[in-house]
Amino acid sequence: MYLKKRGTVPNQAHVEIPEGLYEEEHGRNGFVGSVSHLYRMHPPTAWIDIAGKLRPRAFACTQISETMLSITTQSVLLMQSQDVSLYLCWQRETMPYFVRNADGDDVYFVHRGRGRFETDYGVLSYEPGDYLVIPKGTTYRTHVDLGPSFFLIVETPVAMVVPDRGALGQHALFDKGVLRAPDLEPMEPAGTAGRTWEVHIKHRGEWTRVVYPFYPMDVVGWKGDLWVAKLNVRDFRPVVSPRYHLPPSVHQTFQAGGCLISTFAPRPLESDPQALRVPFYHRNTDYDEVLFYHDGEFFSRSGIRPGMLTFHPQGIHHGPQPQAVQAGKAKTYTSEVAVMVESKDPFTVQPEMDTVEIKDYALSWSRP
Repeated sequence: MYLKKRGTVPNQAHVEIPEGLYEEEHGRNGFVGSVSHLYRMHPPTAWIDIAGKLRPRAFACTQISETMLSITTQSVLLMQSQDVSLYLCWQRETMPYFVRNADGDDVYFVHRGRGRFETDYGVLSYEPGDYLVIPKGTTYRTHVDLGPSFFLIVETPVAMVVPDRGALGQHALFDKGVLRAPDLEPMEPAGTAGRTWEVHIKHRGEWTRVVYPFYPMDVVGWKGDLWVAKLNVRDFRPVVSPRYHLPPSVHQTFQAGGCLISTFAPRPLESDPQALRVPFYHRNTDYDEVLFYHDGEFFSRSGIRPGMLTFHPQGIHHGPQPQAVQAGKAKTYTSEVAVMVESKDPFTVQPEMDTVEIKDYALSWSRP
């Protein structure tokens, strides 16, 4: 369809919004399909009650009890769809066995801790802010070197790739040259000659245990374009505009079919005084949206702390809380680091997460 316009509207979306009105973006296919902007007299999130499956939810992930963790992987399933499964993982010590995921790729985001991933392709150190992309079928284990490690794990049945940057070019957001590959180095612990080693293999959600009479990490060389890769948020360079608030899709970092992973990293805010400085109101029409808050000040939300996770299903409005709109007028820079995971197929939240849910989150837009 072609462009139409009715009533009181600005000439440019996200810029010079009429006083007293609230802009909402109603679009398709995330933020890249057909779209209209609606100018309302009230924020679309100003409800005073909400009940049903589309209720926005928030979780204090770092409060998960150890009794909830899987004995096999020390992880807990948070939510899943046909496109992606999300896990939270506490790793307090080096794994005594190896794992191999035959169900899909694993992307680890490191929230806390330092250590090393030992893989078929060699060894990669990890620290807070790292993404580690582990291809389907790779054998690996984690070595915890400093403090307990806390990971957000994104599992996808479709291969995880770096998306096409289009007109921005292939070096935008991060140059692929900053992706780190593992180093081949011997890791077999001393004094283990003659012992057996286990590999736990996951397929269709079930585990098979394989026992070897030798150390299974015995690769002495490899070549190809399928390998374990690491990216730190320090190397992510957001695209920004001084005169126009860009949609979240410009921060897309990885993609696997209907799963999108985006990175919100420190960046300057819009300098044009007429431009919107906070995320615009929108309804998720085609994607469920999950945000994991890693570090910094999350200025679009009050009461958000590192280690929390929010969930906004497709079809329900969300956007900045009222206090964030006012605070955004005085800010020139955002220090937040957060990971957004979107799924085209709706998520199902696991009932075990009720114990760490922040129950009044859905009404946080209506509180002063």
